[in-house]
Order: sequence, then C-alpha cells, then structure tokens
Amino acid sequence: MLKHICWFCSAALALAATAPARAQAVPNPVERVESLITFGADSDKQWGDDDFTQTFFFLVPAQQRTPVYIRIFDPSCGGRFDDLKGPANTITSFSLYGGPGTYTGPQARDPRPTNPVPPGRLLKSQQFGHEPQYDGQWFVFGPLNPLEGEPVEEFKGRVFKIVARGLSGNDGNLYRYFFSTSPTENVSVEGGNAFTYEYCFRLPATASKTTVHLYPFVNDRVVSIKQSNFDADNAATINVFSIAKNGQPATVSGDGDWASSVLPIANKEHGLSLDLRLTSTKPAPNDMVFYVTDQYDTALPFFAIPLGGRPRYQYDIGVKVHR
Repeated sequence: MLKHICWFCSAALALAATAPARAQAVPNPVERVESLITFGADSDKQWGDDDFTQTFFFLVPAQQRTPVYIRIFDPSCGGRFDDLKGPANTITSFSLYGGPGTYTGPQARDPRPTNPVPPGRLLKSQQFGHEPQYDGQWFVFGPLNPLEGEPVEEFKGRVFKIVARGLSGNDGNLYRYFFSTSPTENVSVEGGNAFTYEYCFRLPATASKTTVHLYPFVNDRVVSIKQSNFDADNAATINVFSIAKNGQPATVSGDGDWASSVLPIANKEHGLSLDLRLTSTKPAPNDMVFYVTDQYDTALPFFAIPLGGRPRYQYDIGVKVHR
C-alpha cells in the first residue's frame, strides 16, 4: 500500500506541476520527434517497426465534463508525408477504447503485448488506405464524453487510448495526434496529457546532427531502469540527463536488432522525468522503437510533456572550510 501511495503522490504532484502546459500534441514540440510511424503488417522489420502496432493513452482530468476530441493528422497512407515502398498498398486501423480495462487491463501497458485484442471497450474503429482527402488533413474521434474513459485514481482522471495497427501492406504510415476540446482546431484540454509505453517514431534527417528528447517518468519504486531500443542503425548516440545524470551514455541498436542497457536511479530522481537524448547524424530519416522498464520489468510511461518539468542536472559543489 505504501508503494502505491508513493507512486500516486509523485505522479499526481508532477501532473499538477505541468497541467498548464500544452501537453496534448503528440509528438510534442519539446520532444523534437518528427512523427509517429506504424508500418503495414507485410513490412520488413528492418525498416524500424518491430510489431506494426502502437498504443497511446489520453488522460482527461477528473473535473472535465465537456466533450473532448482526439484528432489524427494524416491517418491515410500514400501521400507526401508517408514512407512509401512502391505503390501505396497499406491499410492502417485506428481503434479508440474507453471503459474498464483500457488502462488497467492485462497487457494494456506492455510494450510488447502478445494478445491481439487490446483490453477495454472498443468505442470506434476506422480503417484508412490511400484516401487523398486525408492527405495532410485531420480525422477526428469525437465528441467523446469524458465519463466514457476508464477512471484511474493515480492520475486523478479518466483514460482513453488509441491503438494504431498496420493491417496489411508494406508502407510506413506517418501521423500525429492532438488531444483537443474542439473538433476543428487544436485546443489543449486543460490539465490533460498524453503518454505511451512504447514509442515508434521517426528521427528526422539531418545534414549535421539533430537531437530528439524522450521523457520517461520515474516513480518512487524505481531502483534502476533498462532502456531498450530497436533499429537505430548504429547512427545515433543516446545520453541520459536528469537531476542526477549529466549525459550518461546508453547502448544503441544496429540495423534490425534490439539493444539495451541498465542504468541506476538515484533517490532524488524519483517523481521526475528523465531526458533521454537521441542524437542522430544520419542524412536520411530513421525509424525506430524505444521503451524503458524498471527493475521489475514494468514499463515506464513517456509523457508528451515531461512531468516535473524538463530535467536539469544539479551539480554537487564541494566546499572545503580551511581553518
């Protein structure tokens, strides 16, 4: 019980501290991630997607009673924003879940789930192929009654989720989300947030080098973390920054394989986000997968806006008194 209370307190306080932030753009500008990506089920995994599915959660604050909307930018696959491997042939489904099990059900937060049926109540599902009307345009789930989300006490709110799945084809579907109070504009849900437990995303191309930021949240139970990444092509470096870490290096994967490394967590890092900085020097875009687990092999959430603010290393300055 004490562990649960500690986790609840650290998460709730951190959420409160970042509530005014524009946290509902996914990816968020502070992350500098180009786009989310999900490949069709016939794709080669060496292109950067290990399981052709991706889950994002959307948190509605407990006091919210007016409708909310989840907007998807460019959900179709075949236009100028997508990664085509020939003639467009990919079908992607976006499935919206709410109610019991959405967040707390078996494997709901597992970064590598084996159950093909996500837990929760399916509210709506939409499939997209190459529909020109959605090329560079928005599709909207909603209006959503906040009470249809699963209540989650530790977040003081209710949770919806969207599961994106590449059903067929071999193209990469690039897309983004925005959690909004408007069906036609990107208007942040005050006190809301968005997060995932496994991130499949695109590192942007660069002529020199570019850095993206991932912000896993460290609760009070964490003693160590294990970062796992897939298909970084040995073309990036990973360094971990926090209140106690000033660029600690982490292991990077090769082409089409997984790599991982374990890092200890200090007590003063509890209740805060880490800053995992991936710096790429690759002249072409690179798609990859990333997740983080604790010493119990439990996945940690990546919030769009780092809980507790962006981590800043605190130097320990030793002072000697001469007598």
